[in-house]
Parts: sequence; C-alpha cells; structure tokens
Amino acid sequence: MSRLTGGDPSLLRRINSAVVLHALRGAGSPTLTDLTRITGLSRPTVEGVVEGLFEAGLVVEALPDESEARRQGRPARRFRFRAEAGHLLGVEIGPHRVSALLSGLDGRVTGAGSRTVSETADADERLDQVRAVIADLLRRTGVARSSLRAVGVGSPGIVEADGTVRLGTALPGWTGLALGERLRRSFRCPVLVENDANAAAVAEHWKGAATESDDIVFVLAGLSPGAGSLIGGRLHRGFGGAAGEIGALHLLGRDVTPEHLLSTTGTPLEPLDEQAVAVVFAKARQGDAEAQAAVERFLQRLVHDVAALALALDPELVVVGGWAAGLDGVLEPLRAELARYCLRPPRVTLSLLGEAAVATGALRLALDHVEEQLFAVEGAVTARR
Repeated sequence: MSRLTGGDPSLLRRINSAVVLHALRGAGSPTLTDLTRITGLSRPTVEGVVEGLFEAGLVVEALPDESEARRQGRPARRFRFRAEAGHLLGVEIGPHRVSALLSGLDGRVTGAGSRTVSETADADERLDQVRAVIADLLRRTGVARSSLRAVGVGSPGIVEADGTVRLGTALPGWTGLALGERLRRSFRCPVLVENDANAAAVAEHWKGAATESDDIVFVLAGLSPGAGSLIGGRLHRGFGGAAGEIGALHLLGRDVTPEHLLSTTGTPLEPLDEQAVAVVFAKARQGDAEAQAAVERFLQRLVHDVAALALALDPELVVVGGWAAGLDGVLEPLRAELARYCLRPPRVTLSLLGEAAVATGALRLALDHVEEQLFAVEGAVTARR
C-alpha cells in the first residue's frame, strides 16, 4: 500500500470534498460564495470540488430563491446535496414482526413497511418475510434495488462483527445463523447487522428521548430484557458484542427466570410468551393478588438488572423501551432502585420512538456507514497521520 504524505493530492481532494459536502448538506442551497465563506477554502478549490460532485451525481444546481429571481441580471448559481442520489434501508427482525424503513442519503424516512411473523417461524421463513417486506417497500416507493447504498439490520441476540448471531434464544434457529451473509445475497451494497437493543439506543440518541445526552442506556424491556449503551455518543458493543445482555443476570440466582417470576401457580409459566404474560398483567390490573405479586417480582427483577448496568456505566440517562415500557408504574420503581444503588442516579424516561426504535436505529447505522464514505474528514486525517 502506498504511503500517504502531507502533500498527497488525493488525500487533500478527499478532505476538501468532505468539507464541501458537509457545508452543502447543512446550508440548504448555498452559492459558491457561501461555500467559500463556510468552508474557508479558496473559490477555485470550491469550484473544482463542486464540479467533481456534479460528475458523481451528488450535487445539482438549485433554483434561485424568489427575491433573487425578481432582481435584474443573472442570479448567482445555487447548489444542493442530492439526497435522492441513493437510498438506505433500516430493518428490524423481531419475534412477532419484521419491518423496514426507507430513506434518502439524508436519513429522512420516505417509506415504511411491516409484516406479522409467527414466533415459531424458523430462520428461513423469517428471512423470506424480511425479503418480502423489502421488495414490497421498494415497489411501492418506486425505488430501484440498485440505488441502495447500505442496509442496516437490528436483530435479537449477540451479533458478531460479520453479522453472525453467536447466541440468539429469542428466535427459533437463530443461534449460529450467518445472518449478515444470508442477507447480503439479496443486495449489492453493504449489510450491517446489529443487536436490536444497540440499534434502539442509537435511534433514541438520533431522533428520540436521548438527543441531548451522549451517555445513555437504552433498556429493551421484554421477557428477557436487553440493553444498549452509548458512551460519549459512541455505541458500546463490548469485546464480543455482548455488552448489555442484562437478561442473563438471572443466571446468578435460582428461580429468578421470567418463567418463575411471572408464575401465579407456583410452577413455571409455560409456555412463556407475550400472550401468556399479557394475561398475567391483565389479571393484576383486575386485582388478582397472585398476579399482582407476579408483576411486582417481574418489575423488581427488571429494575435490579437496570440498576446493575447503570452502576457500572454511570449514564446520564436511562431510556426504557420495548413492550414492558407500557406497563403501569415501571418508571417509579426503576427511579427508586437507581436512587438506592447508584452514587449519582441517572434520569429515567420512556422511549419516544416506541415500536419504530429498532428499525430507526438500523437506518441510522446504514447512514453512518455512508457518511463515513462521503463525509469522513476525520478518517482522512487519521490516514494521513
């Protein structure tokens, strides 16, 4: 590999292109004079970069605004970033449904689709449904598959860097599944697979309840809760991608699995699924003493698990999502436990994105990948060093 030097022209072009693209995307429809002022680059440099971006299809000339159009003489040329030059997908694969979001290169959602999937569906059937949702979404929006620049996927389980699910107990046939490899066969662009709680954490930081915080924990509260965390605004996956698997904390004690916690009969709750659990919570709301005790045990286990993670990471904010986020009284017990165990209790709030959190986070991961290619000034400077 050739060695970059301080005067390497390709590196300088990359940096200049990234700077101009950043300015274009954030400034609406600037003129060349505007871009020169915003970027601090010389006018000839900006003109050369814009010409190259035109050729790459990333920039087009914008119409002059009304005030300029009314003036005599030729108005200054204006330019805009072509968000429609490519498209991104964010996909959620869950126990009961698969869903997808479509956006342009600016991350603005332009289409969505979902399908219900049986929780007993095997891996092949579930992936067939994923492909069907995506095909239908692209057809309805008129977007060619060839225009996709990246696909992000949120999935339950411990996910390795190549998209293989090392451990996934929530979905049949998921452990050991080469999920990334299987999905890449359907696309000509990168496919990035991430744990669903991690994806949701990214989403809340991007568009949800955590937009003003860089140190957060997102709790995907369900039968087996998981969590995703951002430290300094960056996703923390852990050495093997297993950070935040608080659902495994029950292994530290006996008879504290969800089957035992939610039982109203003294024997494990079988089958353990969301429908059976919904019955327990309904009985608790109706005043059934055994069901109320079961719900209390479940909530206490959840808040203890979250407290352990908060104590380790000291986040500014804990965001609670997943179906359990809709339970009455989940926030106050959690706040009380965190106040009891943590030296500095974090703020606690509910997810603002709800069911869309995982797919939204997956879309953000796809956008991050494209931005690293289009806008990565930092990466260019690192390479230069």
